[in-house]
Amino acid sequence: MGPVGVILAGGASRRMGGGQKPLLQLAGQPMISHVAGRFAPQVAALALNVAGDPALWRGVPELSDSTPILADTLPGGLGPLAGILTALIWAETQGARYVVTLPADIPFAPCDLVPQLMLAAENAANGAAIARSAGRDHPVSGFWPVGLRAGLHDAVQGGLRKVSDWDGAAGAARAVFETPSPAPDAFTNINTPADLATAEQWLMQAR
Repeated sequence: MGPVGVILAGGASRRMGGGQKPLLQLAGQPMISHVAGRFAPQVAALALNVAGDPALWRGVPELSDSTPILADTLPGGLGPLAGILTALIWAETQGARYVVTLPADIPFAPCDLVPQLMLAAENAANGAAIARSAGRDHPVSGFWPVGLRAGLHDAVQGGLRKVSDWDGAAGAARAVFETPSPAPDAFTNINTPADLATAEQWLMQAR
């Protein structure tokens, strides 16, 4: 079985004014539909890690009605690491050896994300890899062996909160992605209304 994927959509969206940011409209469809449309073809199965009412996410274009909606395994709003832990646990229930995680607010995610991460992971002692572009690491966009689950659980329970601290301890390799100008960086986060407007403009121009 190939790697499975989990979109992490459990953030508080404070800079966007609260609510469920990935459900905001972007070029005629919810932002998360852009992410899922690029990500789903690359993985053997797809799930969504969310905060709040799972019913809000049903009927979203590019997500089937059978897409698993996962609440954090550890309660308390512990951030992206809790989402990655949830992804690892779900992947294990699917019989998968690897899971790829991706934040729900990067609508320009690479269509070759998974193969590039897998290639980079071949050079990592623990078989993990994260994305890198424009001189910056993107640790939430990562390829993780299910065997890291127990260690991550203990780390989160022990107070670890930064994904960048954990992926360093996990020995993650870097998959470097280049974005040809004038396209936006593939890992551009949509965090504010201004970001959303800029992304809307780019997508409309690209049509």
